[in-house]
Amino acid sequence: MPAYRAGSTVAIVAPASAAADAADDAAMWLQARNIPVRVMPAARTRMPAPFDYLAGTDAARVQDLHDAFAAPDVGAVWCLQGGFGSWRLLDALDYDLLRRNAKPFIGYSDITALHLAIQRHAGFVTFHGPMLGQDFLAGREPPTEAAVWRMISGGTQPGDPVAPPPAPMLTPLLPGRASGRLVGGNLSLVAALIGTPHEIDTRDAILFIEDVNEAPPRIDRMLSQLREAGKFKGLRGVLAGDFTRSGATDTDELEQLAIATLLQVYFQDLNIPVITGWPSGHGDPNLTLPLGAHVTLDPLRGLIQEQAVVI
Repeated sequence: MPAYRAGSTVAIVAPASAAADAADDAAMWLQARNIPVRVMPAARTRMPAPFDYLAGTDAARVQDLHDAFAAPDVGAVWCLQGGFGSWRLLDALDYDLLRRNAKPFIGYSDITALHLAIQRHAGFVTFHGPMLGQDFLAGREPPTEAAVWRMISGGTQPGDPVAPPPAPMLTPLLPGRASGRLVGGNLSLVAALIGTPHEIDTRDAILFIEDVNEAPPRIDRMLSQLREAGKFKGLRGVLAGDFTRSGATDTDELEQLAIATLLQVYFQDLNIPVITGWPSGHGDPNLTLPLGAHVTLDPLRGLIQEQAVVI
């Protein structure tokens, strides 16, 4: 897949929730960095009620993705916002078109649905990374921006740590070292697509999961669903990112402990490594991960990229 090259256009898309007020601000954020921008039409729109959580019709959002990928001057397709609705597009996407025009595609949260489908049907690496409205206009810490540019521009080479945390946050919950394809994203979306043609393939994989506003009982239920669906068979390792709650209180530390205990309970009998505390997801910083790339989960260095994902 071609790396993003300086001077090529970034297409701003909104495959999920509406954030029309943020589209032009996101464009200015990129232009301030001397990056040409194309705001795709649905990114500036909002559906009427009761679908006012969506940025344009399903057909319009699909067309934006098709046009952004097909445009020869576009070097990266960057999501404006997560929220809800990406799953509505999966059956309508032209995966052959996406495969023929593979380029960096960046987003997270609800965008996980698109990551999973693209990996299933188009087979190129996509980037679980910060979104223009949801992250950069909200003022994420500098490591977030530096990490995404480094990743999509091909700055991370085989043998390099994917994005070393700025502080020693990582916790090897279960010991070991393992290699495999990096798959996953937002746990709620991973669970929601089980039983569909777009469900996650975890065979010989390192599973990355993160989530927001999900209490331990719901995380327990989703992990149970993945296990009962056979998604832990053939799994080689687990990397846990941010599990954040809005309006966090003093109970947040107890919830983090509960989530770590859940991960230990679900994976300890598999004899695979589990590392928690990776700063990707709804927290700050939000470091970029190459979904679909071959990586090594290392208890000392975190995540190591084992192949060039953009050239």
